[in-house]
Amino acid sequence: MKKTLLSAFAGLAMVLGISLIGAPAQAEGDTALPYQDWSWSGPFGTFERAALRRGLQVYSEVCSGCHSVKLVAYRNLMDIGFAEDEVKTFAAEFEVEDGPDADGEMFTRPAVPADRFVQPFANENAARASNNGALPPDLSLMTKARKNGADYVYALLTGYEEEAPEGIDLLEGMSYNHYFPGNQIAMAPPIDDDAVEYADGTEASKEQIARDVVTFLAWAAEPELEERKRLGIKVLIFLLVLTGLLYALKRKIWADLH
Repeated sequence: MKKTLLSAFAGLAMVLGISLIGAPAQAEGDTALPYQDWSWSGPFGTFERAALRRGLQVYSEVCSGCHSVKLVAYRNLMDIGFAEDEVKTFAAEFEVEDGPDADGEMFTRPAVPADRFVQPFANENAARASNNGALPPDLSLMTKARKNGADYVYALLTGYEEEAPEGIDLLEGMSYNHYFPGNQIAMAPPIDDDAVEYADGTEASKEQIARDVVTFLAWAAEPELEERKRLGIKVLIFLLVLTGLLYALKRKIWADLH
């Protein structure tokens, strides 16, 4: 009986993607990350739709000039509350290369919902040439790239210092960031207070902007998270009911034998 219950909870943990022994430990040598309470944390957590919309706005206006989210298609936005017409309008603001046409030539056209998010650079060399040799990483899986990924990205975005601490000489073109490994980062501070003007009127503090774009990136990395949690709850209920039935059956069988 005890083994059955443990198996049930272990199965739920696997479906939900959570650990039975707590949050992952901080990697040795890393600066301790400030804890953030995210709406999607825990077995019942979900993505806040308003934050996702604001996060998309931040990505589009601030991040997309350098960073891609090449694993996300425009139509995926309908999964988080965007209407089909909204997605079509948003996608049509970008152009993609298509073809060949009847003459064997490539051509450009407005993006459609089936297209993936347009990348800011044609290739890696172009990206490096526009960023002093540094390659801006794709953000599709950024929050899953390390332990406590969402906390880390938030800390990184808010962890810039105007000046490096005494005794630290920054290399040319580098900025000091309290949470970046080595503390020297090629990316200049991407956000500040009022870096965007939110369409819903939310106050655009640096911390709010960081939380919103991290929410969007967390969804981009795990768009199936909410469905997986719903499935996990159904699995748990099924296992608990099955356990109860098996226990009742066991009592019935042994009662007849005695």
